[in-house]
Amino acid sequence: MISAELLDILACPKCKGPVRLSETKDGLICDACRLLYEIRDDIPIMLIDEAKKLDEAK
Repeated sequence: MISAELLDILACPKCKGPVRLSETKDGLICDACRLLYEIRDDIPIMLIDEAKKLDEAK
């Protein structure tokens, strides 16, 4: 689980904006870029190339 302190200092590597924990707690979401950065083994994978685009319908 990502601590609140870590979540406060993490930023989207693409736009440098804030990220938030997904509802399922398995990734970090940048609302500005519409990207999901997965969390694997309690480690956020903050690589732009590995980020998943969020569906526009969500």
